[in-house]
Amino acid sequence: MPKKETGAAFSRIRINAGLQVGSYVKVADNSGAKEVMIIGVPGYKGRLRRIPFAGVGDMVVASVKKGTPEMRRQVVRAVIIRQKRPYRRRDGTWVAFEDNAVVIVSSDGTPKGSEIRGPVAKEAAERWPKISQIASIII
Repeated sequence: MPKKETGAAFSRIRINAGLQVGSYVKVADNSGAKEVMIIGVPGYKGRLRRIPFAGVGDMVVASVKKGTPEMRRQVVRAVIIRQKRPYRRRDGTWVAFEDNAVVIVSSDGTPKGSEIRGPVAKEAAERWPKISQIASIII
């Protein structure tokens, strides 16, 4: 007898989380920020005192550490587009990037910059269509 799949419960695959609160991440867009530190993960529900983590395609709250004087020390939202830690796709392939990178976005997911430097993970592009519109390479 074949096993029945329930549609809504298994729609999103779990990605190995490669970043956590406190991680310094490169900014891959032209918004003015160069480096941010992750300070929160909205929607994360975990164990008491466990450090929240996030993976490719997740939105995080970050503090700008390096960049233009107007951008520095601001608290912004960002979407992770690349991570060094390998993660497995549904087709069985493993993906790992050279660096960890984010794109600064507004609360509804529209990017602040007009271009993205470097590749964008397919998982992030599928989840955030406005990021995929300005991405040059999707892997």
